[in-house]
Amino acid sequence: MERGGSIRAVPGRGTEGRVDGRLWRIGSWAWMRELGVDLKPLEAAAQAQQAQAATVSVACEAADEAAVPQARALVAFADAPKDGARAAIEALHARGVRTVMVSGDNRGAAEAMARRLGLKPEEGEVMAEVLPGDKAEAVRALQRGGGARELAHGAHTVAFVGDGVNDAPALAAADVGIAMGSGTDVAMHAAGITLMRGDVGLVPAALDISRRTVAKIRQNLFWAFIYNTAGIPLAALGYLNPVVAGAAMALSSVSVMSNALLLKRWRPDAVAGKP
Repeated sequence: MERGGSIRAVPGRGTEGRVDGRLWRIGSWAWMRELGVDLKPLEAAAQAQQAQAATVSVACEAADEAAVPQARALVAFADAPKDGARAAIEALHARGVRTVMVSGDNRGAAEAMARRLGLKPEEGEVMAEVLPGDKAEAVRALQRGGGARELAHGAHTVAFVGDGVNDAPALAAADVGIAMGSGTDVAMHAAGITLMRGDVGLVPAALDISRRTVAKIRQNLFWAFIYNTAGIPLAALGYLNPVVAGAAMALSSVSVMSNALLLKRWRPDAVAGKP
C-alpha cells in the first residue's frame, strides 16, 4: 500500500486522505452517518467499547467524493482520567460548586468517563458530542442557566477548565477561564488563570485563594472606609493635630498591607475536599 496523500483534517469530525487513488476517511460516528455509511454491523462492537469509556472512530473507503463510503474498520481510543481529576471534582462539590463535563466524544464514551469521575450523566452533568466551535456556546448556555438540568434555575457564574487549542474560545467566553500550564499557548492566552503545574487538583485551590483574596479586599475596603469616615472629620475640626493624623494615616496603610500579607500563610489543600 502506498503512502497516503492529500490528507486534511475535518474539524470536529475526523481526517480524510487518498491511498492508492481511493478516498479514505477516519472519524466520528456522527460523521460516518452524515456520509451515509452503513454502521449496523459495527454497532455491537462500538457499544461494547463505549461502555469502557473508549472513544470510537470508524475508517471508511470510497472510490471518490460521490460514492457511498464503505466501513472498513472500527478504531477505539481509550483515554484515562487525569491524575487527581476525580478528587478535584469531589473537592469542588464539597465547596458547593456544580460541575459539568463538556466533551467532543460520543455520548456513550463521555458518560462512561463521567461516571468514573463521579459525575451523574442522568442529572445532566455531561454535555457530549460538542464540536470544537460549539464549546463557547455551551459555556454561554450554562451562564444563561441552561444546558444541564441541575443548572436550569437561573444564570450562573461559569468557570471553564481546558488545555487545548479547541478550548480557547470556551476559556475566553467563561467568566473565569482556567488553563493548564502543560497545555497549548493559545489556551493559556485565552484563560484568566493558568495553573503552572498543570495539575487539575489545583483547580479547587485556585477557587480557595480567589475567594480568600476577595475577602481580604473587602476587609481592607471596610476598614479603610471606617478609618476615613472617623478620621477625616476629626482632623478637619482640629481634634487631631497634623502629626497624629499623619501617623494614623501611616498606621492604617500598614494595617491594610499586613492584612493582605496574611494570604502568604495560605497553603493549598486541593484534593481534601475542605473549603
